[in-house]
Amino acid sequence: MSALVCGSFAYDNIMVFQDKFKNHILPEKVHILNVSFLVPYMRREYGGCAGNIAYNLNLLGGDGKPMGTVGSDFGPYAQWMDQTGVSRDYITEIDNTYTAQAFITTDLDDNQITAFHPGAMNCSHDAKIPENDGISLGLISPDGRDGMIQHASQFANANIPFIFDPGQGLPMFDGSELLEFIEQATYVTLNDYESQLTQERTGLTEGEIADRVNALIVTRGGEGSTVYSKGKKIKIPVVSVTEINDPTGCGDAYRAGLIYGLMQDMDWETTCRIASLIGAIKIQHHGTQNHTFTTDEFAEQFKNEFDYRF
Repeated sequence: MSALVCGSFAYDNIMVFQDKFKNHILPEKVHILNVSFLVPYMRREYGGCAGNIAYNLNLLGGDGKPMGTVGSDFGPYAQWMDQTGVSRDYITEIDNTYTAQAFITTDLDDNQITAFHPGAMNCSHDAKIPENDGISLGLISPDGRDGMIQHASQFANANIPFIFDPGQGLPMFDGSELLEFIEQATYVTLNDYESQLTQERTGLTEGEIADRVNALIVTRGGEGSTVYSKGKKIKIPVVSVTEINDPTGCGDAYRAGLIYGLMQDMDWETTCRIASLIGAIKIQHHGTQNHTFTTDEFAEQFKNEFDYRF
């Protein structure tokens, strides 16, 4: 039995400007803005929610298959997936398009200017949920709008339980659409900001959202996370880290931990502790798929952190 992770694949092109934007952008001239930043250093990372979640789930030893649409430039990413053992069974290449790409320029004040090209992600609705391929759990993460809507319906019609994880895609949906996702989903996971926005758009409290699904999981950054399930409120502690290098992708790592725990039929306390730990490991590394560990190393780190074995 496998988990199907629906979402985006993307190249993250990250550049550092060795100065401060404010020294080169005149506020009174923004209406005729024409600037160029010299960026002597650049790195390209493999990213996208589906790719990141599947990578982390694979590290944990879980059986996860990402599903998404990519462009004709996907070759290097495909080689990386093969190298790391992540399945490409449900990758659909769209001719004459680029894989989704983010171009991120950061200055010395840690301000960022980002341009995002969705590319093949806009065709995510071309990929269909398989009904008879041993998929026992699904996850819907940020993707093309039509794809997210259709995949939720396809999971529901196939009676496959799934996690709704709207992430950065949440603003694309109004209250009635979010209610439809919640009614179809088995689990919902949000960060604290997304939770607040969902409450405002649907008119539901966190408790009322939880009443409509098996569980609502809300991550709260440095304050840990909270699980609402069957009338219970379970607080999960944060895992301490020695350094914070890059928070990008921590939410995806956490989601991989959720999938792993659910697939192993673990209790919520253990499931979310696994999720918190892998998120903490990720935050100590630059990029979203540059951390690595063996399952034995992870189990030992879990034992040292929480004083029991899963």
